[in-house]
Amino acid sequence: MCFICCLEQEIKLWADTKDRRKYEDLADLFAIIKTTEHLEAAYVRDAITPEEYTEACTKLISQFKTAETALRMGGFLENMERFISDYRLDCPRAMERLVRIGVPATVLHNTTNRKTDSVNVAQTVQNFITLMDVLKLNIRAVDEIQPLLSEMMSSLTMVSGLPPDFAARDKIEGWLRTMNAMRASEELDEEQARQLSFDLERAYSSFMAFLNK
Repeated sequence: MCFICCLEQEIKLWADTKDRRKYEDLADLFAIIKTTEHLEAAYVRDAITPEEYTEACTKLISQFKTAETALRMGGFLENMERFISDYRLDCPRAMERLVRIGVPATVLHNTTNRKTDSVNVAQTVQNFITLMDVLKLNIRAVDEIQPLLSEMMSSLTMVSGLPPDFAARDKIEGWLRTMNAMRASEELDEEQARQLSFDLERAYSSFMAFLNK
């Protein structure tokens, strides 16, 4: 009789609310990574349109950052490499998109429909100026700089006629990779801030030279 009672007793997977939140956040992170892996594969196979991909990928990137930040702040996530290893995830496409790049492939390769080119150019110039001004104000927080950098990359790739080997784009992509490897609460050190400012000034000059050709 006691044996039957034990079988019918609810088995709790967590000890308290904090423990429960931990496992829910870990499950969310796992699901986001797997979903992104499938989304990237579907995009490569032309199973979805660039517009559908961009919308879904942007949402997943945002959800990933939220879940990752919550787990790091709670002390439940050491780093993504450890998470991938512990849960035996084989998701190279998702890791490239979520951890190393942080923006949809359509942003990097300009496969979405363009608005009028004059609007794209104006937006790109404004994004350059905004980001350079932010750095001049000694703002160093990753969670303040990265979104601006991502937005600038997005508008830059929408400009028609930009050469595929445009060096400034590679520099910006490199900085996106660097910042996506950092925590949102981290800040650029003085050397990084100076280098980013220098790279942005050169990229801006190159972009203006391209426009004046």
